Amino acid sequence: MANIKSAEKKIRVIKRKTAVNKSIKSEIKTYIKKFDTAVANENLDEAKELLKVIDKKLKRAAQKNIIHKNNVARKVSRLTKKLNEAI
Repeated sequence: MANIKSAEKKIRVIKRKTAVNKSIKSEIKTYIKKFDTAVANENLDEAKELLKVIDKKLKRAAQKNIIHKNNVARKVSRLTKKLNEAI
């Protein structure tokens, strides 16, 4: 446990930021699951719209350093490939 006031504040700030980052990652995972089910059900129009949303949210997360940019590029590439194979 921290004894210094600034260290205690830093712990509170980190907890708050961790919660925000976790919620953003969770939201992205939910969209990816929806995308997978749309592709599996051959609902390609919905899948295309979801891919646009996922791409935007992933790139925003990379911009905020929540997810690494290479990780984002890999995920978007794999999802795009999956959609193109389904078409």
